[in-house]
Amino acid sequence: MSTKKLGFIGLGLIGGSIAKTARRIHPDIQLIARSGHQSTITEAYEAGLIVNEKNAGLEDFADCDFIFLCTPVQQNLVYIERLKNVMKPSCILTDVGSVKGDIHRAVSKMGMDAHFIGGHPMAGSEKTGLSNATAYLLENAYYILTPTEAVDPSCVDALQSFVASLGAIPMRMDYEAHDAATAAISHLPHVIAAALVNFTEQSDDSYGTRKAIAAGGFRDITRIASSSPVMWEEICLANQTQLLSMLDQFQGVLSGIREKILSLDAEGIRGFFQSAKDYRDSLAVTSKGSMQAVFEFYCDLIDEAGGIATIATILASNHLNIKNIGIIHNREFEDGVLKIEMYDGDAYERAIALLQKYHYTVHKR
Repeated sequence: MSTKKLGFIGLGLIGGSIAKTARRIHPDIQLIARSGHQSTITEAYEAGLIVNEKNAGLEDFADCDFIFLCTPVQQNLVYIERLKNVMKPSCILTDVGSVKGDIHRAVSKMGMDAHFIGGHPMAGSEKTGLSNATAYLLENAYYILTPTEAVDPSCVDALQSFVASLGAIPMRMDYEAHDAATAAISHLPHVIAAALVNFTEQSDDSYGTRKAIAAGGFRDITRIASSSPVMWEEICLANQTQLLSMLDQFQGVLSGIREKILSLDAEGIRGFFQSAKDYRDSLAVTSKGSMQAVFEFYCDLIDEAGGIATIATILASNHLNIKNIGIIHNREFEDGVLKIEMYDGDAYERAIALLQKYHYTVHKR
C-alpha cells in the first residue's frame, strides 16, 4: 500500500470501525485522530489504534494521504475549510455521511472539489461510539464513493483500492443518485420504524399491553428506531427533498393496500404480499448493472456442540469454499439460523443441494 498516514476527525461507530479495520489489515499505516472528547482519543491511544495521546491539532494532518471526516455534516464543513491550507496537495478528504448533496455543494463553493470524494459505508448499527466500533463492520459491505469529474482519476482509484483492501465492496455513484437511493432504502425505513414505534406507544392501553406482547416481528422491523435521534434529525433536514418525495410515494402505497383491504379484494391483497415476498427474496442473489451479486442463504442450525463446524466440514470436504459465515441476530427464521455466503452462483446452488441432502433446512434469499 502506498498509503502511509490516515487522519480521522471524529472516531464514532463508523470512523472508529474504519480505523480499527485499517489497523488490523494495514498495521504499518500511521493513524491519527481528532475528537470532540479527549476520552475518545485516550481510549483509542491506549488500544493502540492511533499514535497521538492528545487530541491531534490541525497541523498534524498536514502529511496525511487520506483524511476521513466522521463528524456531523456542519462540523465536517468547518473542518474542510480549516484544512484547506493545511493538507498536502495530494491529500484526499472524504466523509462517511449518508447524505452527499449538501456537502458536495458546500465543497464546490469552497473551491475544494478536486480534493474531496464523498463516501458512505453501507454498514452500521443502532449503537454509537468508538466502544461499539469493530474491525469487521465493513466486511462485505457496499462502500459508496461519489467523486466528481474535478477529482484526479488516480486519486479516486487510490481511495477505491484502499476501501477494497478493508474488505468492503466499493461502488462509484453520482451524489444525487446516491441521495435518492439512500432516501428510499435507508432514510425512509428509519422514519417508518420510528413512526410505528410512536404509533404503538400512543395507541397502547393503560396497561401497556402492546408493549408487553411486542415480539420478534415488531422488534425486528423497529430495531433501527433505537438509532441516534440527533443523527436522524440531521439526516432528515439534509436530505429533505428526496425524503419528502419518498414519503409521498410510500403514502400512495399504503393508500393502495388500504383500498384493497377496504374492498375485501382478496386477490389484490395476496398480490400485494406476493410481490413483496418475491422482491425481498431476490435481494441477495440477483445483480443488475454495476451491482455485485451476493450468493447467500440461511440454514437452520442443529442445537448441538460443533454444529457450525459440522456444516463447514460438509462444504469443505466437497471442495466448496465459504466466503462468509455467521449467526444472524434477528428472528426472521428460527433461533440459531446460520447465514452462509458463497463466492458464486454454482457454489451457492451446490451448497444448498448438499446441505438439504444431509437434512438441513435451508432458506434461499
